[in-house]
Amino acid sequence: GEEALAWIARWEAGAPWPAVILLDLKLPKVDGLDVLRALKQHPTLRVIPIVVLTTSAESSDVQTAYQLGVNSYIVKPVEFEKFMGVSAQIDLYWTVVNRLGY
Repeated sequence: GEEALAWIARWEAGAPWPAVILLDLKLPKVDGLDVLRALKQHPTLRVIPIVVLTTSAESSDVQTAYQLGVNSYIVKPVEFEKFMGVSAQIDLYWTVVNRLGY
């Protein structure tokens, strides 16, 4: 959680931006929704697409994430093979199909 927020300073300092951010809501020390809020309120970094990839299927988490500006919300499967399949599909979409605006 805190490490995710530390990346904001790195990107501001000139580190290359990611094509997409995969964000879990269940982070240690800092809530994933707080990380999402900080990124989507940032004047320049807010354009980075964020995909919530989490085990939480709570409707309140889904609603809050979309209200904060998340680009997609995916409930990750617990089984490793299914998780890897979902990850591959996300990678394919965001790095090949999607067109970035920055």
